[in-house]
Amino acid sequence: MTETDLAEPAIVPAVSDTTPAGLLAPPLVPAVVDKNTVKPLEVATERHDRTGWRLYAILASLFLSLFIAALDQTIIATCIPTIAASLHSATGYVWIGGAYLLATAAAGPIWARSSDIWGRKPILLAAIALFAVASTVAALSKTMDAMIAARALQGVAGGGIFPLVTITISDLFSVRLRSLYLGALAIVWAVAGSSGPLLGGALTQLASWRWCFWINLPICGVSFGLVLLFLDVHNPRTPLHEGLRAVDWLGTITILAVTLLVLLGLDFGGATLPWNSPQVISLITVGVAMIGAFIYTEARLAAYPIMPLGMFNHWHNIAICIMSFAHNMVAIGCEFYLPLYFQSAKQVSPFRSGLLLVPMTAAEAAVDILAGVIINYTGRYREMMWVGTSFMCLGTGLFLLFTPDTSVGMIIGFEVIGGVGTALLFQSPMLAVQNTVRQSETATATATMGFIRNVATALSVVLGGVVLQNGMNSEQPALQAAGLNSTTLAAFAGDQAAANVDLVAAIADASQRRAVQDAFSASIRNIFLMYTVLAGTAVLASLFVRQRKLQTEHTETRTGIDQLERRKNK
Repeated sequence: MTETDLAEPAIVPAVSDTTPAGLLAPPLVPAVVDKNTVKPLEVATERHDRTGWRLYAILASLFLSLFIAALDQTIIATCIPTIAASLHSATGYVWIGGAYLLATAAAGPIWARSSDIWGRKPILLAAIALFAVASTVAALSKTMDAMIAARALQGVAGGGIFPLVTITISDLFSVRLRSLYLGALAIVWAVAGSSGPLLGGALTQLASWRWCFWINLPICGVSFGLVLLFLDVHNPRTPLHEGLRAVDWLGTITILAVTLLVLLGLDFGGATLPWNSPQVISLITVGVAMIGAFIYTEARLAAYPIMPLGMFNHWHNIAICIMSFAHNMVAIGCEFYLPLYFQSAKQVSPFRSGLLLVPMTAAEAAVDILAGVIINYTGRYREMMWVGTSFMCLGTGLFLLFTPDTSVGMIIGFEVIGGVGTALLFQSPMLAVQNTVRQSETATATATMGFIRNVATALSVVLGGVVLQNGMNSEQPALQAAGLNSTTLAAFAGDQAAANVDLVAAIADASQRRAVQDAFSASIRNIFLMYTVLAGTAVLASLFVRQRKLQTEHTETRTGIDQLERRKNK
């Protein structure tokens, strides 16, 4: 696109009728506006003609890229106990998932700002390549330390893939229209969410858990090739040395410090170390203090901040962030700890535990797609937030009724209710926040929301593990009264319990086996109680969200240091 094109932008539809949107989307109708509706921000638009098939190819490359990271997040859910047992580390149960999620949270904003500097395409390619390398390291791991390091590296790569797919879609389409394509991402999550646990369970039982990582390599290869060939968004071709000078290094260091120190302190507390130990207190205290350092850096020192603090000037954006934080803690926590309930309290195989999770993931996918269509047609998202938070709170509360004797029908029904609630909140908060910033700031706003979500996700797994460990410790007297010997008691105590679910079936005495099942059920119930409280917080936060008209006009984002400088001077 020439400078002349930029000087005389034309007001045109976001895409032509030959695009997937023109083929699939319902006609846009004016949104219903009430007295609380805020006027949208004014934007200019510019033309970037693509054929329908070209757009299909771009979307396919983005969807497959997301599928890599999404599959890896779900495929290990059913095989973590096996990995922990194989590598002889009970404490690794939480960290196999936690390291991935923690690294994803820390890396997201950095990848997003890097894509503003060097362009979306080269940064997305780098993230995919790094994911392939990390998957290889994980598959070859012989110790738990190596596995955790590999999972952290995968998390760093996933921290780039997740936001960059959303950012690139946001570059291509208007806020109103992109709701369809963000909703279509639910198909990717549905396939990954339903096939991942099943595939992980099957590979673990029939081959080896290592194939859960080897399987990533061919998918990475195909995805890399598609992105390389078809993704044609703006590429500024920024020289490496110039880009490195533009990176917000202080912001990067402080956000890494906040994320890593706080989450490490919370994970070590009560498990590896006592809560009142100097190490735990120091980690949490320094981590919290670094929040102030990060805010000061972004507000006063950074030339190109990795997080736009201006979006927090709107109180309704703060409400959205609180709601999104609680939503993601609940969504990932239920999907992470339900398989543990199935394998421990219900005593089913890893494959069957993955099968039992399908109703929730299928409901989430179907409702998320429907939500995208509704938002595109009506232009409204606030009511969707109200309904979503209410169903999420109800569904999570119903999980408190789970016992070793709960029927499969009841499990499926409760999962569907919870899945409907969480699905209605996957894209509406992101769209609401994107609609309050300039299109040029969409990447950093998206990354900020992604950071909030990823921190919530990592915190959910860590806190869930702490609650489980404390719960199993509190159940020790009951297990001792049931007649379990000291060795078996130790296997089901604290941080050892999650990695030893396979030992439950080996207990010969039926009453003792039932006592252990009840102990797991009671401990996991405490986790769901925590998530129910968080879901209630999301309900309250949703009441403070305001409706604003979704933009239908659009300008594709241009990247590079010169564009960052122009935005800074506006």
